[in-house]
Amino acid sequence: MFNQKKILAVIPARGGSKGVPGKNIKCAGGKPLIAWIIEAARTSNYIDKLILSSDDNEIIKVARSFGCEAPFVRPAKLARDESSSSDAILHALNEIEGYDYVMMLQPTSPLTAGEDIDGCISLCIGSNFKSVVSVTEPDKSPYWMFKLGLKNKLEPVFGGKYLKKRRQDLPLVYMPNGAIYMAEVEWFMINQSFYSEATSGYVMQRERSLDIDSALDFELFERVMNNK
Repeated sequence: MFNQKKILAVIPARGGSKGVPGKNIKCAGGKPLIAWIIEAARTSNYIDKLILSSDDNEIIKVARSFGCEAPFVRPAKLARDESSSSDAILHALNEIEGYDYVMMLQPTSPLTAGEDIDGCISLCIGSNFKSVVSVTEPDKSPYWMFKLGLKNKLEPVFGGKYLKKRRQDLPLVYMPNGAIYMAEVEWFMINQSFYSEATSGYVMQRERSLDIDSALDFELFERVMNNK
């Protein structure tokens, strides 16, 4: 609990990954990918219940072996390519009742730390925001980006006035890193998304913001772990 509020954490992990087959249980850094976020969540001081939402029996088996509950099997219609993570969270909330806040933890963010999880919790519950999404500073500023206009002419996305500025003089921006999402349950059931004008951002270090989505990402993660 945090401030007497009960927190449900959900790890969504469907079995139909096409980019990297079996991605969620593929070995990464010496253990299944999903094990990293399970172990991080179990270090949280505030999560009351940690569950898996999956349609895949093998993922369920692996998650349980690392101490994550799997109280249901996600319906196949909610595990298609076009299914959203919000669909999975709404289903979980209908299956598991009695919680004030829900947190979604992505298994593809293995460098997420317990302190990041608890930082999101304290920010969300300790503020007037209805939801919190983890973000990080991008390695390239959008103020230096272009689009291709007519005849492939380069056109600055935010106008030419920023092109002569030093990076440190550009407006500070953040992007979602895909790791942690949290919301008040009643609000989420109505909004059906973690994003709105009532959403705040929890800033995570770029070093912990790796989002694994390809074979190259797995290689990068292995390098990171080998250098520790």
